Amino acid sequence: MGKKLERSDVCRVPENINFPGEEENVLKQWKEEKIFEKCSQLSKGRPKYTFYDGPPFATGLPHYGHILAGTIKDIVTRYAYQQGYHVDRRFGWDCHGLPVEFEIDKMLNIRGPEDVAKMGIKAYNAECRKIVMRYADEWETIVTRVGRWIDFKNDYKTLYPWYMESIWWIFKQLFDKGLVYQGVKVMPYSTACTTSLSNFEANQNYKEVVDPCVVVALEAETLPNTFFLVWTTTPWTLPSNFACCVHPTMTYVKVRDVKSDRLFILAESRLSYVFKTEAEYEILEKFAGQSIKGLHYKPLFPYFAERGAAVKAYRVLVDEYVTEDSGTGIVHQAPYFGEDDYRVCLAAGIITKSSEVVCPVDDAGRFTSEATDFEGQYVKDADKQIIAKLKANGNLVSSGQVKHSYPFCWRSDTPLIYKAVPSWFVRVEHMSKNLLACSGQTYWVPDFVKEKRFGNWLKDARDWAISRNRYWGTPIPIWRSPDGQETIVIGSIKQLAELSGVHVNDLHRETIDDIEIPSAVPGNPPLRRIAPVFDCWFESGSMPFAQQHFPFENEKDFMNNFPADFIAEGIDQTRGWFYTLLVISTALFNKAPFKNLIASGLVLAADGQKMSKRKKNYPDPMEVVHKYGADALRLYLINSPVVRAESLRFKEDGVRDIIKDVFLPWYNAYRFLLQNIVRYETEDLGGKGQYAYETKRHLSNMEQASVIDVWILSFKESLLEFFATEMKMYRLYTVVPRLTKFIDQLTNWYVRLNRRRIKGELGAQQCIQSLDTLYDVLYTMVKMMAPFTPYLSEYIFQRLVLFQPAGSLEHADSVHYQMMPVSQKKFIRSDIERSVALMQSVVELGRVMRDRRTLPVKYPVSEIIVIHKDEETLKAIKSLQDFILSELNVRKLTLSSDKEKYGVTLRAEPDHKALGQRLKGNFKAVMAAIKALKDEEIQQHVAQGYFNILDQRIELDEVRIIYCTSDQVGGNFEAHSDNEVLVLLDMTPNEELLEEGLAREVINRVQKLKKKAQLIPTDPVLIYHELANKGDKDSLAQLKKVLVNYANMIQTAVKSEFGAYDAKQASKKRLIASELVDLKGISLQLTICSTEELQLPSLAWSNVLLAEELKPRFGNGDKATVLLQHNLTKEFITLPILKKELEILFGLYGVSYNIYVIDQQKKLTELKAIDKNLSGKLLILARTSEALKQIEKSLEVAVAPYSKFANQPSGSTIFTENPTGQSLA
Repeated sequence: MGKKLERSDVCRVPENINFPGEEENVLKQWKEEKIFEKCSQLSKGRPKYTFYDGPPFATGLPHYGHILAGTIKDIVTRYAYQQGYHVDRRFGWDCHGLPVEFEIDKMLNIRGPEDVAKMGIKAYNAECRKIVMRYADEWETIVTRVGRWIDFKNDYKTLYPWYMESIWWIFKQLFDKGLVYQGVKVMPYSTACTTSLSNFEANQNYKEVVDPCVVVALEAETLPNTFFLVWTTTPWTLPSNFACCVHPTMTYVKVRDVKSDRLFILAESRLSYVFKTEAEYEILEKFAGQSIKGLHYKPLFPYFAERGAAVKAYRVLVDEYVTEDSGTGIVHQAPYFGEDDYRVCLAAGIITKSSEVVCPVDDAGRFTSEATDFEGQYVKDADKQIIAKLKANGNLVSSGQVKHSYPFCWRSDTPLIYKAVPSWFVRVEHMSKNLLACSGQTYWVPDFVKEKRFGNWLKDARDWAISRNRYWGTPIPIWRSPDGQETIVIGSIKQLAELSGVHVNDLHRETIDDIEIPSAVPGNPPLRRIAPVFDCWFESGSMPFAQQHFPFENEKDFMNNFPADFIAEGIDQTRGWFYTLLVISTALFNKAPFKNLIASGLVLAADGQKMSKRKKNYPDPMEVVHKYGADALRLYLINSPVVRAESLRFKEDGVRDIIKDVFLPWYNAYRFLLQNIVRYETEDLGGKGQYAYETKRHLSNMEQASVIDVWILSFKESLLEFFATEMKMYRLYTVVPRLTKFIDQLTNWYVRLNRRRIKGELGAQQCIQSLDTLYDVLYTMVKMMAPFTPYLSEYIFQRLVLFQPAGSLEHADSVHYQMMPVSQKKFIRSDIERSVALMQSVVELGRVMRDRRTLPVKYPVSEIIVIHKDEETLKAIKSLQDFILSELNVRKLTLSSDKEKYGVTLRAEPDHKALGQRLKGNFKAVMAAIKALKDEEIQQHVAQGYFNILDQRIELDEVRIIYCTSDQVGGNFEAHSDNEVLVLLDMTPNEELLEEGLAREVINRVQKLKKKAQLIPTDPVLIYHELANKGDKDSLAQLKKVLVNYANMIQTAVKSEFGAYDAKQASKKRLIASELVDLKGISLQLTICSTEELQLPSLAWSNVLLAEELKPRFGNGDKATVLLQHNLTKEFITLPILKKELEILFGLYGVSYNIYVIDQQKKLTELKAIDKNLSGKLLILARTSEALKQIEKSLEVAVAPYSKFANQPSGSTIFTENPTGQSLA
């Protein structure tokens, strides 16, 4: 277990922080101290908050969609804990079904059921079991690393026998209610995976494809030389044609084809599709589709002719689903290869629900022996031969290609076909009203997903095919007699044992397929289980019950906490998990399974395409985490459109910007607080006391507090109120922007405006009040941010909590043990919040105007004029004038309600790019009208919130308002407005203001050098300045004048002695940093030294360092110091003598090397001679200068010798160690 943090560990805060590195440290502490586990223990006995975790498959690694959903769940459940709830956070795994089987089929080259039969179900399922948790460790590592707290040990897996047993119980309940039946259904079918898919699975992967399309002539039986023209993009279904369909009221025509002299019947509206010109046909008749209902035609292929004749097939049917926007207006019907085909033929009596299926295609999508001409061919591959056959028979009118959107298998990425599949169904269609009513009991964010996408799906809900003719899944617990007359549905392991005499511990097919149940009828053969297994969506939809092993265990606990308080997944689960949860729960209890739901959008690649491993069009999530940290990734995802169920184009720059715009300012505010606590303890308390935050002291002082303290506390309390309201409504998308805004207000406004108070420049009382305020706000902020950024919140909390009074806080080990503070509304001051917002507007407008003139804030200006019609607004601005003057570096503030007095007029300029694209042909006229607008007209448009120009609505951001000032004002004014306040800034330069600006430039350079030297404000240092006598004489004279006249101002600002460089005095001090800076073309050397006297050798000396390629002998170190003068004669030594000394020091006998010199400016030269100029420089021994190229910039020239020494009264120097670490005493 790591060492507990103490105050002494945190007071010197590093300037830079490695966010990912600190996250790793926090994670290590969480693991070592079992923080998550203790969190769950602490909340035992509290009211329960229930959430369901949708189970992912562990056959692939987590992607951004998983991380997003996991982050949303983590935020909501962490917040629930902060609200005083106990939250069970169990991870779940989807272990059965197509994703697993497909991987095994690929790995073992299994192409169909016959291959599985050869190896045996036991062996096949054993292979599936091996890979089910292939990436489980990676999942746990990644999920944990992104900061999600969830229990992997107490997980649920859909392959656990107790989980499967609950599924059996659920199915038996549905069966006993009459909600289960066996039938045939045309379903999306994956030939690669040899299984049907649900409609919501089929909708997951549509692609633009090019398919063949044909127009085929069906010859009428009773009308001579007459043909019905049908069109299809699936020629492979034509061998199974049983009918054709027309629209009852659409207009059809009989035409004579000039080229073939045959008579064709088709929709009038589709003539232009079939014929290129009107000259190619002659219209003979027009009639409604209803008039040709029942007419027969000759079969295209002979395969099912006899069966068709028996049911009066091969005739014209009518239905309103036929459209006139494609094809010929006559649709070919293959009842077992199309949902509408099946419905229409069923309604016409051509087929019945118990009819023998006309389906000459096997499970792998190959033609069977029934279609003799194409036997063994994959259906899509057979298209060409079918077209050739039609052409040879004279039935082909035309063939071509069509580009259209087509469904692909979401797992194998192969085209789906629609195919009749015998299946077991749950009746859903009759439940539509109940489903909508139960859905009405739930609250969704955003609500349009529930009302539109989900609601529409429920209105058209179809019976759900829950069986799959597969192997690795929960077996459907139906035992039947061979004749189908006896059926038993098993609801538990115990019931199976009672009826069969066999007790099992596992419920997979290899265990139970051979179990027989004796018939209730003496002498009849035993009942055996039917082959299918459950669709894995049935398993995941059962998870609320099955994860608790309901009703066999935890019945009371389950019923007390059902439905769940919360679930969250991607919007793609609208027709997936969300739907299956609702169907099963409604069927069982007529109750919604959850109360609240967040549907998130899709995370796309930066180019708007779907993220693809093959295309590598997105960065690996863990690389992003290692680079920027999990907190940055979490906040980027949550502060984006995906939380509103919209799509996000993932950009790594966005994650980086979270660090820059949110985390660094937040960290710097915390660092600034701790730096000034140290200053307060050192200077104001004289090192005799310690700062501790006391609520009573802080709040009792609020009566005399600065208005800016009152403002930030009010802002905090308002945010807490808003936070509680919005989190209760699960609106994360409103909460996060307010949190990041709060960080901006704290760092860019409160801290900036209070620097002098916090630094103690306005007295100890003001200092302690501002420290208390900053501490209180940061301390509250980490609790608010904790659910969103768990790592950084923990890092800062564990350091801030050390400044709480001893024993004042329970469970202080982690921010995640803390409750969320409740808003204290008595501290909310809306009036002050508005006043500060106005002040901020004025300052921001002033900054924009300075930027326009490229005039830095360091240079003062003489006057700012603020214009507003409302006197109360002007009073509010007046109350904060000191902040305005200080922030904008202005001498005088003038307030006015008279715009005309200052000759300000408005001019409007259209945004050419935005309006040009939108208005196209109208743009020129609108542009001219906008430019012609007068001042009063522009004001009216702005007041109403938009422009109305030539009956076109133009938004304010599509027009640039330009503020012009007249000469009558005098001075050199710049004007700007945010459409509420108008601000004028006098930009007239004068000598005094320019000199003060120059002094501020000097302060800025000094502060940057102190920061670079990693000094904190309380470090005692001396700062020297030295001007180079080069450059423009006037500029040089001006800077000299500034350094003298503004010396006190500079010294006060930098909090250190500031004076002209004195070589003799500086040589006695330890050099900390030195830098040559440019000030308006003048070179200024700044030098920072420590205040203590520096002890140096009496004689000239140099430090020596070995390059990596040279190794010292005799166990000596690679650093040493040499004297460049003889101790007795004080004469400088020669180069050969120096080399001899170096050989002795490092044992470099017989080694070839060169000696290089690096000076304080890091300039590298080869040593040629020894004189006084060499003293204090660094000597490096290396074979070649090339070896030093990569490291020379990183080398530091120390101001003192590496080795310990002692100066003698005689003026000589002796070393007490040399090389470093080698004692000579």
